Amino acid sequence: MRKSILLGLAVSAVFSASVQADTLADVKKAGVLKCGVSTGLAGFSAADEKGNWKGLDVDVCRAVAAAVLGDASKVKYNPLTAKERFTALQSGEIDMLSRNTTWTLTRDASLGLNFAGVNYYDGQGFMVSKKLGVDSALKLDGAAICIQAGTTTELNLADYFKVNKMKYKAITFDTSDQTVKGFEAGRCDVLTSDQSQLYSLRIKLAKPDDAVVLPEVISKEPLGPVVRQGDDKWFNIVKWSLNAMINAEELGLTSKNIDEKKASKDPAIQRMVGGQGEKLGLDDNWSYNIIKQVGNYGEAFETNVGAGSPLKIARGLNALWSKGGIMYAPPIR
Repeated sequence: MRKSILLGLAVSAVFSASVQADTLADVKKAGVLKCGVSTGLAGFSAADEKGNWKGLDVDVCRAVAAAVLGDASKVKYNPLTAKERFTALQSGEIDMLSRNTTWTLTRDASLGLNFAGVNYYDGQGFMVSKKLGVDSALKLDGAAICIQAGTTTELNLADYFKVNKMKYKAITFDTSDQTVKGFEAGRCDVLTSDQSQLYSLRIKLAKPDDAVVLPEVISKEPLGPVVRQGDDKWFNIVKWSLNAMINAEELGLTSKNIDEKKASKDPAIQRMVGGQGEKLGLDDNWSYNIIKQVGNYGEAFETNVGAGSPLKIARGLNALWSKGGIMYAPPIR
C-alpha cells in the first residue's frame, strides 16, 4: 500500500510538472506580449487618438516586453472591464494583467492569481460637485453614489457607510467612463473610486473645476500587475521587470543616461545593466532594455500621472522610500 501511494504521488508530481504553464515560451513563440489593461483610464492605460496605448500601467506591460522580447513595442493590449479582467487572465486570454487592480487576500489566495508587486499606492475617495456644498464624506448621508461594478470600491463603500451609520443609494456601471458620464448627467451626487481614478475622470468632465475631490481616503488600494499561479518563472519575470524600474530610479539610471552609466564601475549599476538575466531565463540585456526603452519608475510616473501630465498627481506615498514615500524594491544582486 505504501509503495502504491508513493508511486501515485510521484506520478502526480511528474504530471503536475509536465503541465505547468510556460508563459515565457509562449510569449517568445508568439513574438508579442498579451497584456490586459483598462478600457480607458487617463494616466494609467488609455489609447490616444492614433490608437497608441499610454499610461503607468501600460509602461509595466512595455517593461516586460522589453525584458522578454527586447522590444517594448511588442505588446498587444486587451482592454478589459473590471468584471472581465480576472477571467481573461485565468483563461489564458492574456499573459498578464496591468490594470489598476488592487492586491487583496481574496484575490491573491482564491482566484489562482499572483500579484507581482505594487506600481501605485492608492486609496479610495469621493468626488462631488462644488454646487453640492459638501466638504467631507461624513456629510454624504442619503447620497446617490456612482460606482463601478466588480471592484473593491463597492465593498469599501458599504463598510464605510455602515461604520459611520449612514445610508446611500448605489448607481452601478460597468466601466469608469460610464460612471463619470452618470455623474456629469446628474444621476448621482457623488462618484467614488480610487483617488487616482478620480483625478483621471475629473479631467473628462466638460467643466473639471466644478468638481472637487473630498479629503477623506477610506481604504488601502495597492495597485499592481497580476499573473496566473503555477508559473513561477513568469511570475519572477513580471515581478523583477517592475523592480528593475524602481531600482533604476534609486540608482539614478534613466532612459537618457543609461548608455553613459553602463560603463560605470559601481557594482550595483553593473549588476543592474549587465547581468542576472540567466536567473530569470532572459538575456543579460533585459534590465538595460527596460531602462533604455521605457525608463525608470520616476520617469514613468512623472510622464503619465505626475507633474509632466494633465493629472499632476504628487508623488506622495509613491515617492521612493529614500525621499519620504514607501516605493521600495528588493535589490538586484
